Amino acid sequence: MSWILFTLGAVVMQTFRNALQSQLSATVSTSGVTLARFLFAPPIALLYLFILYSFSDQIIPSFTAKFIAIVFLASILQIAATALMVILFKQKNFAVGAGLAKSEALVAGVVGTIFFGSHLSLFGWIGIFVGAAAVFVLSGGGRKGELSLKTILIGLACGTCFALTSLYVREAAHLLKVPFPHSAAWVLLWVLCIQTSLLVMYIALKNRQTFVLLKQNAKMTFSTSLTSCLGSICWFSAMALHHVAYVKTLGQIEVLFTILIAVFWLKNPVKKHEIVGLLLIAFAALLVMWA
Repeated sequence: MSWILFTLGAVVMQTFRNALQSQLSATVSTSGVTLARFLFAPPIALLYLFILYSFSDQIIPSFTAKFIAIVFLASILQIAATALMVILFKQKNFAVGAGLAKSEALVAGVVGTIFFGSHLSLFGWIGIFVGAAAVFVLSGGGRKGELSLKTILIGLACGTCFALTSLYVREAAHLLKVPFPHSAAWVLLWVLCIQTSLLVMYIALKNRQTFVLLKQNAKMTFSTSLTSCLGSICWFSAMALHHVAYVKTLGQIEVLFTILIAVFWLKNPVKKHEIVGLLLIAFAALLVMWA
């Protein structure tokens, strides 16, 4: 059941990271906020690897051309998914699009079964579909006039990119001839290095002023990288241990945390469809944990 603890850890770290990114976005561009997720993450991931090897003496794995191709593809897909999510922010019916982006659990289940050899139980499939219904209800997708073809397509494309990223990450970890958690840590380091390099080159060509703004917000930038990296360590570990579709379905309880913060801290009233959605998420989480 270690995957459950890693998933819950990832959800907590991701919630903090999102809050930090929201604050940082007030003064830094979208590309700069995205870079803040990765800028200090490679050294943190390298430190994590060093600690792992200090406690458990393992070989340095060989990185085949297939491994490198898979981690590069996973890195590109995650950047594409993030870009699509930014596009969703600009849609009038963003909540529906964001809900559709959470279709990654369902997509991961279908694609993982067909192309990646995943074998999910009946309880697992029920949990995945219940989770998909939950985020759809929470997003308000069932209300008349909330859906548009453009938002649907962007949301589904976003969810598909996130799902494929996770599936390729799991595949890459299983290619390495080292045990868990070393395999997941190596994949994380590779992905972070690729993403950071690509984003730094892009910003250097497009808007170098972004680096100045990140330096002016150094503490918040580092905190964003730290929480993001810790969250990624948990995500990558959970996905190396268990099926991506189960991990992502359980990870939907992030919505529960977000709404609880809104209700008890920000004193926002809870709506009826949110109560229904939260109950469905809780039921879905129980099903995948049981599976």
